[in-house]
Amino acid sequence: MNVFQVFTHHVRTAVEALAKAGAVPAGLDLSRIVVEPPREASHGDLATNAAMALAKDAGMKPRDLAEKIAAELAKLPEVKKTEIAGPGFINLALDPSVWREALADAIRAGADYGKSTIGAGKPVNVEYVSANPTGPMHVGHCRGAVFGDALANLLAFSGFGVTREYYINDAGAQVDVLARSAFLRYREALGENIGEIPEGFYPGDYLKPVGEALKAEFGDKLKAMSEDKWLPLVRGKAIAMMMTAIKEDLAALNVQHNVFFSERSLIEGADQVGATIDDLRAKGQVYEGRLPPPKGAPVEDYEDREQTLFRATAFGDDVDRPLKKSDGSYTYFASDIAYHKSKFDRGFRDMIDVWGADHGGYIKRMKAAVKAVSGDTAELDVKIVQLVKLSRNGIEVKMSKRSGEFVTLREVVEEVGRDAVRFMMLYRKNDAVLDFDLAKVIEQSKDNPVFYVQYGHARGHSIFRNAAEQMPGLPIDAANCTVDLAKAELNRLDDSAELSIMRKIALYPRLVEAAAVAHEPHRVAFYLYDLASEFHAQWTRGTNSPHLRFIILDDPLLTVARLALVQGVVTVLASGLRMLGVGAPGEMR
Repeated sequence: MNVFQVFTHHVRTAVEALAKAGAVPAGLDLSRIVVEPPREASHGDLATNAAMALAKDAGMKPRDLAEKIAAELAKLPEVKKTEIAGPGFINLALDPSVWREALADAIRAGADYGKSTIGAGKPVNVEYVSANPTGPMHVGHCRGAVFGDALANLLAFSGFGVTREYYINDAGAQVDVLARSAFLRYREALGENIGEIPEGFYPGDYLKPVGEALKAEFGDKLKAMSEDKWLPLVRGKAIAMMMTAIKEDLAALNVQHNVFFSERSLIEGADQVGATIDDLRAKGQVYEGRLPPPKGAPVEDYEDREQTLFRATAFGDDVDRPLKKSDGSYTYFASDIAYHKSKFDRGFRDMIDVWGADHGGYIKRMKAAVKAVSGDTAELDVKIVQLVKLSRNGIEVKMSKRSGEFVTLREVVEEVGRDAVRFMMLYRKNDAVLDFDLAKVIEQSKDNPVFYVQYGHARGHSIFRNAAEQMPGLPIDAANCTVDLAKAELNRLDDSAELSIMRKIALYPRLVEAAAVAHEPHRVAFYLYDLASEFHAQWTRGTNSPHLRFIILDDPLLTVARLALVQGVVTVLASGLRMLGVGAPGEMR
């Protein structure tokens, strides 16, 4: 049961009734009607924009139209009170039976509560992580990995056909640097003293196993080869071993991908990049020309030459973009166009890319490219994941012995655990800088959101265990298996805080859909904390006011009703944590 969908239908029905009675014009566009929680809880339970959305087409003042719609809604038995606010919002106060029925629905649905069909199976490609295979994953990659994985979970729960994809950047200069760095470690494995790692090479110890593997496979044969002979051999081995390590790092976070797409596959064999350029040229979207000097760039840094350009300005970009370098090789952008055309050719009209903080300036050109290769039939949403500032007890953590440059993802997971990493990486909007304190995320306190939410779930299970021990005649067993708690006498739940928790539970299906549409999984994390906070607060009230406790020894029916409320909380907390990829423990250790 989605209360907001139900009342959206009620509002539309009310407008249709007014149209049938001749009070408003027929044929109004009812799709613009929204029902949502009011901004202030004191304003009621629900609010709708119906009057303001329809007033212009109806040829009426919003408040006049609001009065008519409110009068129709007041006829519903579920509506206790209507009120017109501001320019024409309609606020509704509902009978508590609405929230009790939502609780019953959550219990009946179990793990499926909040699951939506808004995606209608539509294919969505979510590309995330896509770190260069030049070293271990660092804490910045960690945030993008968690965000992308949680977003994919959220979309799948909302009915989309999700493909999780990793784009392997295994072409270009950076993997040649990787190969040369690995070759140094190969020489070291053969017994040479290689001295200081040269500037511009990858210095971390993580390449030592690559050197040993090259020694085991080739002996000293590579040393006798010219660079053009050993480079592809070393590069292939290094990339393969780096990708194995990356997949192991991702597995430590429980991050999975369906597809690993190689950039090199675009140019080896059939030249897909060249074919994409030819296709765009045939449509008039690629031409040979000159670009004006970049604004603010010194003249000596600008090369004025005839070059192959993508007409990006025709699709909303600020300037046309080069597709070939002066040596005739393709630009990174050209490969990226061909890669996204591959997504389009594979049937994806909805694409989501999760990028790091330093890629914001690349968004316009990539959106332009997707419009061009798809004939403006595909949509690209780029989600930028901002930096992570890592600290321990407020002191910045900068270096890693293993990487030589940064703190690795694996080190963070091993220190604080997967659940803490995943939840805290989502407990802030993706485009805001995240402060991650390694000490605070393992504190057992309200100030640590992941602990507080998991503790809420564990506390719910503890209440069930205690109820089974103290009142063995109740219709539950010690394994927390309920016997149709949805049929409990939920009308016994009339305390204001109990009703507030039920409202929060009823909000979950709408929250899930809104988060999926906005591509914002952090909304789920915020919601879970709020729900857990209300639950903990009610438990605390019971310690001070015994009549509010969840277990009332001399009133089994009230106890069962309150256990139904606990079951609703536990159901939703487990669902949301599962969506975020975080464990839902039955007890805290």
